[in-house]
Amino acid sequence: GSDDIIAGNVSKFTVLPPGYCGQLKKGHLIFDACFESGNLGRVDHITEFEYDLFIRPDTCNPRFRVWFNFTVENVKESQ
Repeated sequence: GSDDIIAGNVSKFTVLPPGYCGQLKKGHLIFDACFESGNLGRVDHITEFEYDLFIRPDTCNPRFRVWFNFTVENVKESQ
């Protein structure tokens, strides 16, 4: 659920469509938050253009998730 604890950051995490087992293609996004101030805990693939992003709570106050910091690689044109 949305109240699950997210322990760490994603690190060069490639998000593939469910059931996909081929080579990495342009447009299969790679998320990374493994750096100081990164706070992306989980990414779920919804569609080619939609992803659910789960932001870790603020370090000093777990009730807040008011900022986000992560990178995305391997995008394709118009994605």
